[in-house]
Formats: sequence, structure tokens, C-alpha cells
Amino acid sequence: MLHEQIRRLRTARGITQVELAHRLGVSKQSVSNWESNNIQPSIELLEKIADLFGVTTDCLLGREPLRTLDVSGLTPQQIAHLQLLAEDLRGG
Repeated sequence: MLHEQIRRLRTARGITQVELAHRLGVSKQSVSNWESNNIQPSIELLEKIADLFGVTTDCLLGREPLRTLDVSGLTPQQIAHLQLLAEDLRGG
């Protein structure tokens, strides 16, 4: 479940495994292993992942629904604009 949520959030935002790894300060292989369900991120990293994607850890763990926005077909600039808008709406 966690591995699917990480992959779903990452792809919904148009972020590569390399980009996610860089933002979290881990290797691309770590992200790949999480998404393949080979290993689990530490609690510290789970919190960082939740913060990065603006969701709760319960959402990552499948304990509450995941709400995503399909950005397929949008340019990276349009996606970035939507992300800023969402942050503004959250008060962040």
C-alpha cells in the first residue's frame, strides 16, 4: 500500500524518482526500492515524504483517502503553477 501511494503521488506531480530522491536527500535506488516494495522508508523519511506531498502519514499508509489531481497533459510550468496555488490555498 505505501509503495503504491508513493508512486501515485510522485507520478501525479510529474516528479521523477531521481527528483524525489534529491528532494529527500536519499539515493534514487532508495526511492526505487520503496516503490517496488522491497524496503520501507524510515519514520523520519515517511514524515518528509508526507510533508513534501502535502498529505498526512495516515494517507501514505492507506488509513485515510488519498486525493490527487491528474496533471497529465500539462507542462512542467503549469504543474508548478498548480502546486503553488495549492500551497497558497493551504496557507503555506
